[in-house]
Amino acid sequence: MPSIYKAPQEHAHLAAADRGLLDAVVHGHARLTSEQALDILENMPLAELGRWADARCRQVHGDTYRTYVIDRNINYTNVCSAKCIFCAFRRDAEDHDSYTLEYEDIYEKIAELSDIGGTQILMQGGMNPALPLDWYLGLLRGIKERFPHIHIHAFSPPEFIEFVHFFNPPGSTLEDKIRWVMVRLREAGLDSLPGGGGEIFAPAVRRKIGLGKCDAEAWLTCMYVAHTLGMFTSATMMFGHIEGLADRVHHMRLVREWQDRALLEGGARDPMDAGPGEPIATPSFGHYKAFISWPFQRENTALGRLREWGQGEDDSGDFPGDVVAQLDGSGTKDMHTEFGRRLRLAGATQYLRTQALSRLMLDNIYSIGSSWVTMGPHVGQVGLKFGANDMGSVMMEENVVSSAGTTYCLNEPVLCRLIRDAGYLPSQRDNTYDIIRTHDGIGSPDLQVTDWSEHRARKLHKQAEAEVSSATLTVSVGSRD
Repeated sequence: MPSIYKAPQEHAHLAAADRGLLDAVVHGHARLTSEQALDILENMPLAELGRWADARCRQVHGDTYRTYVIDRNINYTNVCSAKCIFCAFRRDAEDHDSYTLEYEDIYEKIAELSDIGGTQILMQGGMNPALPLDWYLGLLRGIKERFPHIHIHAFSPPEFIEFVHFFNPPGSTLEDKIRWVMVRLREAGLDSLPGGGGEIFAPAVRRKIGLGKCDAEAWLTCMYVAHTLGMFTSATMMFGHIEGLADRVHHMRLVREWQDRALLEGGARDPMDAGPGEPIATPSFGHYKAFISWPFQRENTALGRLREWGQGEDDSGDFPGDVVAQLDGSGTKDMHTEFGRRLRLAGATQYLRTQALSRLMLDNIYSIGSSWVTMGPHVGQVGLKFGANDMGSVMMEENVVSSAGTTYCLNEPVLCRLIRDAGYLPSQRDNTYDIIRTHDGIGSPDLQVTDWSEHRARKLHKQAEAEVSSATLTVSVGSRD
């Protein structure tokens, strides 16, 4: 009889570099404290950190398979009530290049995805106050009627919090209000929630970079509601801007704590009783399936115009973000006069360090994603040796990150080749990270290519103004039934 989930124990008296501790973390018998995690992030040699993260990944996922998914990002509107200073995508409704896609435009995009064997859409938008609940319900029903085989992974927590503000649902608590909206969207066809809008949870950072976006408590509560309804979700983190290293650890700690809650309340089995790929939770209760982190992209953003730390003679002492950052998230902006005015960008080394730490810190998260979309294909490939088991999506389209200057796009053969060249069998997965197809024969997408010059990375499809027609809103505000 499988044992019920029990979180591994912390051992605060041990040094972060203690090999016995790290070996226990690798095997799921111990977990890092926040202090140990910060020490590792700051001080452990890169290659050593990579080896420990890779060992933990192999313990969870084995030595053979690494995965990817065929999906499409659909950004249904760029009109947004938030004013995040790191975003180059959002527009006000009156801007000449604002848009909201018609249903038929979205159906066409999904048909193109279906034609290449895609299994899901990742649909997110700006938080557009002009769109009533019935618009979303009609869209979801229309997608499911036409494409019942496509998984709808849509509407991140900030969107849901704005749904609560826009639709004014009944309920005495935020959780009740979220659930009222979420149940109706789920009945219309919503399958799961993406982890967009996670950014950094520490209040001092979040208030500075995400004006108008929900706080960490609301974000985590929204995901918890999704879990209680049996949906699987992902969590994300955007780093490499004004935050301190302790803020990254605090962010991971909160994800881990709320994952513990979901697994415990859901009656999950102990993950050590499950083999690679076997489910650990009951079907009636969901949880976080994946964690993906990526560095901030500065081009075309207000945040990106801040002066980079270390470029001036007055940049002495600690980075302002590190001074403010506290492992419990209690830092305040008045702790350093330059906080929020200076950037510390994250390159490949900091990306790999942070991803590797997430694999060790998040001992209750199944999948760690490699962010090749922002870091480039080959750094993403190296990420498979730094704790990542998944290479993400064959990227047909992306409008948010690409607005800030990142335009990497890979097709299925290239993605398969990157995984195979890293020493693994490329395997297509679905939203729950179950393997659909393993490419171990001569019919594999990458093994059929004879001329790789035709498969170089190219620019993403980006929603052009000429392609967009504004949606005509003829629906009424949804009832509360």
